[in-house]
Amino acid sequence: MKKTLFKNKKSNIVLIGMPGAGKSTIGVLLAKKTAMDFVDTDLLIQLAVEDTLQNIVDEKGYMALRKIEEEVICTMDCSHHIIATGGSVIYSCAAMNHLKKNSLIVFLDVEYKEIVKRVTDFGTRGIAMKEGQTFEDLFAERLPLYQSYADITIMGDNKNQDEITREICKKLAELT
Repeated sequence: MKKTLFKNKKSNIVLIGMPGAGKSTIGVLLAKKTAMDFVDTDLLIQLAVEDTLQNIVDEKGYMALRKIEEEVICTMDCSHHIIATGGSVIYSCAAMNHLKKNSLIVFLDVEYKEIVKRVTDFGTRGIAMKEGQTFEDLFAERLPLYQSYADITIMGDNKNQDEITREICKKLAELT
């Protein structure tokens, strides 16, 4: 069995949150700090379909992206990984239940105002949202879903990446 700094019955740590919350960036830092592997499910989706998330949304619609995301996540079989998910993963009970079997779910909670500052490329990020839906509406719709799946919630406002990573590690240590 691979030895890591994080010891828990559940061997993966899954990061959930809005686009711009820092899941991928924090995921890499957390993987280094915990001596775990890292995977970004957005990249797995792109590899599986050989296309970008934005092209999937543009050509097949946001529901197609969600379906592909669910399929990719439900076939994942890994342990001792930090997993950065796409922001829409919380719409799939099947995907979230699959992840929860072997993972602690960490919600990177960042206020709407801060997310809008961070995300400047809405038209190219492959954000799975209904036509005509505002980003603010999407944020309000997703927030209770993130909260419902979270084992740990980390407030990301007014903190840098290293501070967030240290806080996650502290919370994880408290669970062991």
